[in-house]
This record gives sequence, structure tokens and C-alpha cells, in this order.
Amino acid sequence: MRLALSDFTIGQRWISNTEAALGLGIVTQVADRRVTISFPAAGEERVYAVSNAPLNRISYKPGDSVKNVDGEGFTVAEVLAHNSLLIYRVVGDDDHEDILPELELDCFVHFNSPQDRLLSGQIDPLKFFSLRQDTLSYLRDYQQSGAQGLLGPRVQLLPHQLYIADQVASRMAPRVLLADEVGLGKTIEAGLIVHQQLISGRAERVLVLVPDSLVHQWLVEMLRRFNLAFSVLDENICQELVHEQANPFDTRQLVLCPLSFLVEHPQRGEEALACDWDLLVVDEAHHLEWEDGNPSDEYRCVEALAQKAAGVLLLTATPEQLGLAGHFARLRLLDPDRYYDLNTFIEEQQSYGDVNELANALIQAREQNLALPDTIHSYLGDEEMADIDIMHESGDIEAACDQALTALLDRHGTGRVLFRNTRAAVEGFPQRHLQAHPLTLDEDYKVKAPVADWLQVQTIIGRHWLIEDERVDWLTDLLDSLEGEKVLLITSQATTAIELEEYLRTRRGVRTAVFHEGMSLIQRDRAAAYFADPEENAQLLICSEIGSEGRNFQFAHHIVMFDLPVNPDLLEQRIGRLDRIGQQRDIEIHVPYYTDTPQQTLLSWYHQGLNAFEKTCAFGRSVYEEFADELAEVLESGIEADVTALITQTAERAGELRSALQAGRDRLLELNSCRTDDAEAIIDMVLQAENRKDLGDFVERACDQLGIESEQHSANTIIMRPSENMRCGLLPGMKDDGATYTYSRENALGREDMAYLTWEHPTVNAAMEHIVGSEHGNTALGTIKIKPLKEGTLLLEAIYTVNAIAPKRLGLDRFLPVTRHRVLVNLDGKDLSGVLSEDKLNPLVNRVNLQQAQALVKQAHSLIETLVANAESLAMTKLPEIKQEALQGMQAQQMLEIHRMKALAEVNTHIRSEEISELETQTDALAAAIEHADMKLDAVRVIMAV
Repeated sequence: MRLALSDFTIGQRWISNTEAALGLGIVTQVADRRVTISFPAAGEERVYAVSNAPLNRISYKPGDSVKNVDGEGFTVAEVLAHNSLLIYRVVGDDDHEDILPELELDCFVHFNSPQDRLLSGQIDPLKFFSLRQDTLSYLRDYQQSGAQGLLGPRVQLLPHQLYIADQVASRMAPRVLLADEVGLGKTIEAGLIVHQQLISGRAERVLVLVPDSLVHQWLVEMLRRFNLAFSVLDENICQELVHEQANPFDTRQLVLCPLSFLVEHPQRGEEALACDWDLLVVDEAHHLEWEDGNPSDEYRCVEALAQKAAGVLLLTATPEQLGLAGHFARLRLLDPDRYYDLNTFIEEQQSYGDVNELANALIQAREQNLALPDTIHSYLGDEEMADIDIMHESGDIEAACDQALTALLDRHGTGRVLFRNTRAAVEGFPQRHLQAHPLTLDEDYKVKAPVADWLQVQTIIGRHWLIEDERVDWLTDLLDSLEGEKVLLITSQATTAIELEEYLRTRRGVRTAVFHEGMSLIQRDRAAAYFADPEENAQLLICSEIGSEGRNFQFAHHIVMFDLPVNPDLLEQRIGRLDRIGQQRDIEIHVPYYTDTPQQTLLSWYHQGLNAFEKTCAFGRSVYEEFADELAEVLESGIEADVTALITQTAERAGELRSALQAGRDRLLELNSCRTDDAEAIIDMVLQAENRKDLGDFVERACDQLGIESEQHSANTIIMRPSENMRCGLLPGMKDDGATYTYSRENALGREDMAYLTWEHPTVNAAMEHIVGSEHGNTALGTIKIKPLKEGTLLLEAIYTVNAIAPKRLGLDRFLPVTRHRVLVNLDGKDLSGVLSEDKLNPLVNRVNLQQAQALVKQAHSLIETLVANAESLAMTKLPEIKQEALQGMQAQQMLEIHRMKALAEVNTHIRSEEISELETQTDALAAAIEHADMKLDAVRVIMAV
């Protein structure tokens, strides 16, 4: 039936054929050949083209049972029409008559049709019925797994990353600072959190703001690793979109754009601010400069968006790069009520030492089987200590210490809003070696010049520097000695990078690529790809300073510092391009320098004072700020005694800060940012939920039954192609010309040309939704031959599912997953499901050709109706028990978390009151949804004894 605009009127009730679980919808707008339907029960809205809307008009007939919005039940006595709307005259349980306009019908309605299809002769093959039942089982297993949102990403199962993702993504509207040290994978952590928030429904609209140089990298990473298709917005795209809709940011759910774009185009910033965002992600957050009363434009922009967005993720490898004030400023973006005063914040930071000392004492007590420290009682309340004391008194010191440590970190730790894993706590990193290469500068160039020029010595040498600068000859010799090994070179200035690359390529025959801020994103990506290519490749990639942020080149292990930055954090970021998880070899850091110049002084200060080349230096910025004036003086004077004194003072101060960080906040963060036992449990949960065998079986059967061509490529790998005989449209994630998919995480990590197929992959999701969300396999008929059943005996196997409609963000399936209830009934109304389980029955049932099946159904029409009624009578008796079990489980889990959060809030100011109120609201909504749950007939199979 082809619909027309005249078929729709605001206020009418319609149901979606393809998404029946949305419940009863209401027409809210009809315009421009489109109709907008609101589905209040699910908190969703859909816009359909009128001509092909997959909708059915809901019109009850006399005798039907209906409910109003208050859940009161009625029987329809008469149906009246008024201005294309329906008005029902209904009778209540007390025989009282009333008027019920269709607008006031209950939205929590399900529509059953398997018996109608069966009785009308629409009978599916047995294998369709079997696949439908197995798919429901797979869905239930997935929904009950705690690994939701963690299965799909193409990432290594690294404990610290999965722990953070699990901790943060499980919160409603998380607001945290991800501050792992360089190379530990903050982008992956952010992607895991975003993915899990989207999968769970806690987030639908996400805005990601990044530096210009990282836009394309984020776009590719989100798509390749997480199957998240972000839309990049810039001025040209916005100009095109403005014709479709006034606000271009309203046209996309997942938006990625440079922060500079919003700052440089205030109108676009206002448009972004006018939208509702569930999650705001800001990368390289250390660039958000702030001074009390004088924040930067970038900070103001992010601050406005952070106040509007529900959740916020800030990413920075250097949480104190702008000093403690800058660290405070970023935390202030997350919770301005909590971080309201800088001086108070500084005092608080100093108080973490006592808690850390107690945490270390608990660890020592656990390892050496010592008594619990007495001071633990002053940090934990009587309620928390009751169980701990019992364990302690019974001699179970390890359990007592573990529980005490968990409670201490939960209530007094800093990890609620700040996660920072360090290399010291995460295994898998190589050693770093400094290779300093002294050079002698020609006497003609030893002139009086500012320190900045000496650090960029080519400005002193002049326009012929490429010929006369000894660093160029040294670099060429180095490349020859490395025999084709890849080398990353970083220099401060783009002009230096451009000139050096052209000279080496055209005059010295070196295979080079260049990477600088003057290039477009596509040009940068091409340069990076040319450098990464193992065959047709560049040996040398020359980057300006932006090359030290965000890009990862861990396939190389040689880095050349053509000059040195004065900022220690920039030095660390440069090295961090190679020194990352996944690096298989030690890092060789090459620094050419001219002796008896400020270059040598700065090199010595970094190496002997900070030890910044061979060890990560989290406190480098703090030390630099403390000694900035003295450093400037010795760089200018070059007096050896002064240089030696400064290096000695710097080394002493660095040692003090290293000890202080180890004893204070860093230790707390390490414990809070990755609890090893919990992280390993999450990994085990993910590995178990992957279930490659069942996934492979499902995909193979689904391809066969949906008309998708498939062939085995290799172990755990399959090729899928669309065909002309497909029973569904092109599934999300599929390509017109086909693609190769692997079930193996190991294969997926090594082969980017293969899609990683999991239970969360869009193609699998769509296939499952098509199977269980459509009529696919919801009827079947077969014969059986066993001695206890007389020839001609009819049985009906009815599969019911318990359905409850609720907004996805509530996570109702945690407590009421797809619950399949099976009934096998005879004409006497006896349930035989216990006697003939599915495993026993399925191998015994034989297929019947369609014509015979249709004839049998026609002949036994009335008997089948009786069987259906018997099955429903038996199934409905189970519903209250299922609902009560779900309600009790939900309330127990929710109340446990609410009580925990309230207890935390009394001692830990990182707990936001909104989190507690949201949990309470969520509990009430879940209870209401479970109360409205009903039993839906999902599929029927008639079995005749022969």
C-alpha cells in the first residue's frame, strides 16, 4: 500500500513495521512529503518519507482490549471517527462507559502476528525458525555480558585502557580528565568510552574537538577501530549544510572539528553551543591556557560547551604542563562547583600524601601478612570497617587489606575525575638511549647572537645553511649508516623542515617526506603514509613541531632532534611519537649539537639535570618554570661553573619532585587508574563474550538465509558480498563489491584491510535486528516420528519473549534482557517442553514442503487456534515471576550503588550530586518499565506426528 500525505493527521497512532519495539507512535508533524512520528515509550522520534513509510495505522475494533496512558484497562465497545482521528467508546472493569481518544492510548503496546502469518499460510523453512531462536539466545547472552561496548573495538586488550573505559563509560554523563603519560593510548581510551556510551544508549550526540593536525587521524581512528563514522565540519561544509538546516551542527549525531574552527568563526561556535551534546571530547587539552580572570579564547569556547554538555572527556598527556594553575583550570571545566578556588585546590593536593602513605602501608601489610594499620579506622566509617575487621580477626589478612584498600581509594582517592597511568606501572615499553653527536661550528659563525638564534643556528649561518651547516652532512651520513632504517626528524620551524626536505630529496637523493602546519590534512596523511609504507617508502620523515603531537610512528625507532625545544614537555612529546605501546625496539634518540654553544648547554641541562631523554619526565615543566631565569642566564653566558651549578641544582630538585610524586598523588593515581585484578577480570569477560565459534556459525547461517554471498578466506576469516537475491538491503558496514572480515582480534590488529567482525559490528547488529525484528522465521511446520505420539497428533511449539519498552540509555537489558520462554503444548493444554527440550526435539523434526504445510494448516485451522490459546495461557503464568525477578535484581543493584555513592559523597568531594539524583531517577524509570513488561508471542512451530 502506497501512503499519501492525506493518510496522516497529527495525533493519529501508528506503529513501525520494522521497529515494533518502539511501541505505539504519535504523528507530530506532516510536511514536505515527510511525516514525523514520536514514540514516547522508547523516548525516540523517527522521520519517514510518506511514500514508503514502513508504518501501519492502529485501529482497534469492538471487543479489543486497550489501555489508556494511566494503564487502566478497557474493552472497546464502539469506534467513532472525527477529522481523521479515532475516538473509542470503551467499557471499564466496573462496566462504567467512557470516551477514549486515540491520543490517550497507552504507548507501551506490543503487536503479535506469528499466528496470523501461520494461519494465512505464510510458513518459513525450519532452518529460518532455528536461526531465529538461536539469534534470540545470542542476544540474551550478549546483553547479560558485562562486556557490552568493549567487544567491537579493534584494539589490544590492555588492562589499563579497558579498566579506565569500564570505570568511566558505566557512568551517566561522565566528566573526567584522561591524563595517561605519552604513549599509553589516551585516544584509544576515549574511543572505548565513546563507543561504550553509544552502545549503551547513555550518549547519542558526541562532539569531538581536536587540534587541526589531528582531525584526520581522529576521523580514521574512530572509523577503523570503533566503527564510528564521525562527520568533519569546517566552514565549507557548514556553508553547504546551512541550506538544509539553519544550524549545521544539528544535522549530524557524531561531529568532529578543529577547536580553532569554532574560535575563528564565532558564529559556528554559537551554533555548536546551541545544540545538545551528550558527550564533549577535547584532545590536547593542555593547549587550553588559563589565568585567573584572563582565559584564552580556546578556553572560553570549551568552557561554554562544557557547561552545556552532559559529559566531558579532556585528554592530555601532561596534566600539569601549564603548572598547577593550568591543571586546576582543566579540572574546573569538568566541575566548576567542585573546583572553585585555586588556593583551596593547591592545599588539597598537598593532603594526598597521608592517604598515599596509608595505601602503601596496606599494600605492605597484604604482602607481608602484617596487621592492619590502626590509622585505617579514621579514614573509613564503622560500616565499612565491620566486615574488614571480621576478616582481619579471622586471619584473612590479604582479603582484609584488599577490601580496606578498595574502600580507601573509593572514598579518598583522586581517580574519580582524573585517570593517569604511568609507564612505571604499565609494562611493555622499550629503553631510551641518547646518542649525542658533537659538531664543531666554523669560527666565522661564532658571533654575538640571541640564544633563540643559537638554538636555530641556521639563522646565524644564513641562506647557504644547507651547504655549510655540518648537521646536514652528519644527517646524510647517519642515514647511510642505518641502511634504510626509518628515521623521524623533528625541528621547531616549518621553514627549516621544508628547506631541509627539499635539499635532501633533490640534492642528496634521500627518500624523504615532509610534515608541517602549512599542509592540508590530506597532504599530511599522504606524507605519513609514505613514511609508513614498508615497500615504496620514505626513509626519513621531517616534521615541524606539530609532528610531535598526536601522530604515532612506533614502527620506527630512530628519532633525530635537529634542534631542541626549550619546553621539556615538547621534548617528551617528540620522543613519545616513537616511544609507545607496541614499540618493539629500543629508542635511539640522536641529537646533533655544536660544542661550546647554547645548544650544548641545553642538551646537558636536559640530560644531566632532568634525565629527560632516557626517562619520562612528568615534572619537567614544573622544574623549568622554577629555573627558567637561571637557565636563560646560563644559556646566554655559557660560563662553565654556572652551567655546572645549575645542572646540579636541577638534578637535586628533579630528584625531590620524583620522590614527592612517588610518595604523593602519583601513587594514588596509579592505584586508582588501574586496579590489576579488576582489569584482568574485564579482559576475561571480553574474551569469554567474544565467542568466536558461535559468532562464526551465526554469520554463516545468516548469510545463507539473507542471500548474502560468503566464502571462506582463511582460518577465522570470511569474504562477504551482496547478491541479487538478498532478502534485506545492504547491511551497514557492507560494501557494494564485498569485503574481507575476520573474527580474530589478532588478525584484525595486523591486517587493516580486514574488517573486525564481532557481536557489536554494524553488519552483525543489522543482521540480528533483521532476523528478530522482522517476520523472518517466526512460523514453521514440521513432522515428527516417535513412538509415544500417535499419528496425527498435533503439537505447538510457541516461543515467547518478555518485552519492556524504555529509553536505551536506562540499560534495561541489564536486568531484563531478551528473555525467551518456550512452551510445547498439546490440544489438552499440557506443557511438554520439559519432556522434549529443544536439543532433543530439533533433530527429530523433519521438513514439509510448502504446499503440504499450507494444506495442513488450512485443514487444522481451528485446532491450531486452540493450541495457540493453550500456549498463551501457560506462558502468561510465567510473566509475573519473570517481572518480579527482574525488578528485585534491578532494585538490589541500583540501591547498592545509590547507597555507595551517598556514602562516598560524605567523604569524597569528587562525587557530583547529579550522579546520585540521576541514579534515583533511573531506578524509578526502570521499575516503571519492568512493570509495563508483557509477554509477546515471537514465533510458532506446528509439529505433526506421523
